[in-house]
Amino acid sequence: MAHTPVLVKEAIEGLSIKSGDTVLDATVNEGGHSSLIAQYLDEKGTIIGIDEDTDALVEARRNLGASRCTIILAHDNFRNLDRVLEKHGIQTVDKALFDIGLSSRQLDESKRGFSFQKDEPLLMTFCPDLETCAFTAREIVNTWTEQSITDVIYGYGGERFAKRIAREIVKERKIKPIERTGNLVAIIERSVPHGYRFGKIHPATKTFQALRIAVNDEFSALTEGIGKALERLNKGGRIAIISFHSGEDRIVKNFFRESAKTGLCVIITKKPIVPSDEEKRRNPRSRSAHLRIAEKL
Repeated sequence: MAHTPVLVKEAIEGLSIKSGDTVLDATVNEGGHSSLIAQYLDEKGTIIGIDEDTDALVEARRNLGASRCTIILAHDNFRNLDRVLEKHGIQTVDKALFDIGLSSRQLDESKRGFSFQKDEPLLMTFCPDLETCAFTAREIVNTWTEQSITDVIYGYGGERFAKRIAREIVKERKIKPIERTGNLVAIIERSVPHGYRFGKIHPATKTFQALRIAVNDEFSALTEGIGKALERLNKGGRIAIISFHSGEDRIVKNFFRESAKTGLCVIITKKPIVPSDEEKRRNPRSRSAHLRIAEKL
């Protein structure tokens, strides 16, 4: 399934892009936002796109191939954006965009176990070479203590039945290792009350989200990435961040707030911008998106 970028119009208008800008797309994915940003840029403009997903970068290169502006694509984590910029001789940028969410393709086709709707190996890592991946969700559920698993599921997922789920995970792994997402979903379903199992969201949603965040150290990466992006922004430059998780949105809100207190930036969005009802109908995966924008002083 092709990925549908979220809050595109709102993010691009909020960035206030000029024709000769240097724009950092810290989560370029398949180039959904960047292909539209490129329409605002001329031959003097530049887009630097970063992504950990090599398959996504192949699609981004294809989607951005006809752009008038300079396109630079880099395979890396956005927490290393300073290293990427230095490698390409770029000291500062005029605009920065972060879209902190999985693409439809990563959920539906990656075979890495990101989705609880498919029975796949329990990996949840963006590591490009699965043979050399040092850390996966399989390691967490099969080797961590019950308390540590509880802490991850509750702390990163806000799952109120985290203790029950962790207890059942430990019980099951004593019988046989938990190797696939289907196994984990079955464990979660029998761990939670009947009413919760058939509630508004799937009972595995928060646990899967929490494990993915832990495996990829996403909260720390986001904090580092925002800090480095603000540092590299030119005066008057803007940064826009789209998040899909309350914990991520809290990190962005607090980072912007603290940066505003020290005079580093001014917050453009006093409240987060959320998708319209029409966008939610067209793209249900957009429903939890929050966009916040700040401007460098």
